[in-house]
Amino acid sequence: MKVHFIDFSYGKQKTLQNTSIVVLAGVVLTFLTIVFLYYPLLLDYPFSLISSSSQSSSSILPPPSSPSNVREESRRVDVKKNCNIFAGEWIPNPEAPYYTNDTCEWAIYDHQNCMKYGRPDSDFMKWRWKPNDCELPIFDPSKFLDLVKGKSLAFVGDSVARNQMQSLLCLLSKVEYPVDVSKSPDEQSRTWQYTNHNFTVANFWSPYLVKVSEADPMFPSLFSLYLDEFDDSWTSKIHEFDHVIISAGHWFFRPAKYFEDNQLVGCHYCTDKNVTELGMYYSYGKAFRTAFRAINSLKNSKGITFLRTFAPSHFENGEWNKGGDCVRRKPFKSNETRLSGTDLELYMAQVREFKVAESEGLKRGLKFRLLDTTNIMLLRPDGHPSQYGHLPEANTTTWHRDCVHWCLPGPIDTWNDFLLEMLNIEL
Repeated sequence: MKVHFIDFSYGKQKTLQNTSIVVLAGVVLTFLTIVFLYYPLLLDYPFSLISSSSQSSSSILPPPSSPSNVREESRRVDVKKNCNIFAGEWIPNPEAPYYTNDTCEWAIYDHQNCMKYGRPDSDFMKWRWKPNDCELPIFDPSKFLDLVKGKSLAFVGDSVARNQMQSLLCLLSKVEYPVDVSKSPDEQSRTWQYTNHNFTVANFWSPYLVKVSEADPMFPSLFSLYLDEFDDSWTSKIHEFDHVIISAGHWFFRPAKYFEDNQLVGCHYCTDKNVTELGMYYSYGKAFRTAFRAINSLKNSKGITFLRTFAPSHFENGEWNKGGDCVRRKPFKSNETRLSGTDLELYMAQVREFKVAESEGLKRGLKFRLLDTTNIMLLRPDGHPSQYGHLPEANTTTWHRDCVHWCLPGPIDTWNDFLLEMLNIEL
């Protein structure tokens, strides 16, 4: 009995030891797996984009691999230089600006011509972006035109997309003035030709990126968005361009009805009790999905598609139509504000759809790159026109403060610093 007991005890002890080893190995393996999955994310994800006070942030973050993959696949500029050019601070640049509203008045819309309409300060023009671990060169117009010689570039989106194109036209004017070769009288969409460099730049007005129509003639501010249908005004022409910069944002705050497969599926602020309120985040993600699908349907494209991420507005002390204004006169430091709420959700929606499109594009030999301006522009509440986009005596009930667009010259010029740096890596 004693021997039997000892044998039994030994067998039980051996079994327990084996079980303990298996359990311990499982725990270690699980821990290493978690570290393997999350370590690149912890190293690379821009935590400055997430507000520690946001209660809903965890529910809208993309899968753990998303930000890491975005940078591995779409930011070769970071990998090659071992530097994330989108993480840094705004620092003084007394040499700026590199053009004026007088030298480039032909390209600047009045709404962004802040100095023309009496903005009393000029410091907002005298900053540059300094990445934490490297230098971002100031835009060199000669270098840019040499890089894109014989190429073409299209901006697709809303008036902020056009805002960036106008900045580019002004920066390039130090070397060459373009010729307007637009085939349409529509001022919303223009095409310019740099004849000495055989370079074409155009903007396509498409604030929702997808097919849109007026929902009700009695309510001209209510639109019908066909979230799974291409906007032919740009998708039918984009194959003619080597590079495309896609962006959209602030129009999605407006009331709209949403259609998929030609069926009404929901709305945003449509006040129809029989229609489901889906909200703008739903349409925002769907619109980018359709826009990227249009790009990925291109045949034999050798160019680059850039997603220029959402640029936050800076209304304070009220909404845009309720007395809100942007009166700050210097940039935030990176530790003084955090992306949160609506701005964070819109940014994450873009990045999620970008990641899917990039993965599909890789299979087709197409390049997608992230022009990540969101957190950078969050730090620039001083760069908007506010009241200086029209004459002082203009009716204030007609002209609200503009805290969405950007003064020219101004911080938006930095977007083209990024563009040149990224093209320099790719071409």
